[in-house]
Amino acid sequence: MRLRVCVLLGVVGLCAALGWAQRSGRVWAKYEWEMQDPVDDPPDVGRKGEFALGRLRYRSPLDGRGRYFRWGIDANKGDRVFISLLHRLTRIDVEPIETIIDASSDEMFEHPFLFAVSTGDWELSRAEAERLRKYFDRGGFLLVDDFHNEGEWATFMEGIRMIDAKAQVVELADPDAIFHTVFDMTHRIRVPGANVVHGSGIERGGVTPHWRAVLDGKGRMMVAITFNQDIGDGWEFADEPDYPEKFSGEAIRLGVNYVIYAMTH
Repeated sequence: MRLRVCVLLGVVGLCAALGWAQRSGRVWAKYEWEMQDPVDDPPDVGRKGEFALGRLRYRSPLDGRGRYFRWGIDANKGDRVFISLLHRLTRIDVEPIETIIDASSDEMFEHPFLFAVSTGDWELSRAEAERLRKYFDRGGFLLVDDFHNEGEWATFMEGIRMIDAKAQVVELADPDAIFHTVFDMTHRIRVPGANVVHGSGIERGGVTPHWRAVLDGKGRMMVAITFNQDIGDGWEFADEPDYPEKFSGEAIRLGVNYVIYAMTH
């Protein structure tokens, strides 16, 4: 009986949240119940630009176990903060909000830059993996962030192997172009999640931070990987006094470098 009551209350709460989001009139209202941190649209929402941040919406077996889905972690506040700073720090004409792109949608081919969070438990279908393979073959770029420990790495790599069975992951080195497109990031620091920023900085057993990549046959980066780190939190909490500026600044600089690399390589 108690379980039935809890389920009923959960359904009622979800319906209320959906109804509120729809009434708000925000562009991505239909997805807000899957997001961790939805925010209001900016005044210039709808304005077109030369660059749009694509947020990849994928499935995970952990979806529905918490207040939000795995793809929606840091969304959409983190995306919006980064977009505004990318516009301010570069000459790129950036669209004012992210575009949510489902892994099953061909819309990804219209967005050369995708961002995905917590891919340590993503679950791609064969069709989604094939679509991403075509996306990379056409010059697409994916930045993945906020997954930790070797177990999550193994699950992430299962998805990568579905996309390309021969894909090889490399450790990025200080001289690599991606660390010098706009900001010189020869000396990098781990960007920790807000939940561990005042502690060890280590989340879910991910001890050592890594900057990795999957390259194509010509050496161009297709997938940029920030492993055992949380760049998305660095964006999301950049305006929070409790989150140290040195980490948010690092996350912003790294994100800017990745975008410029994706647009020029």
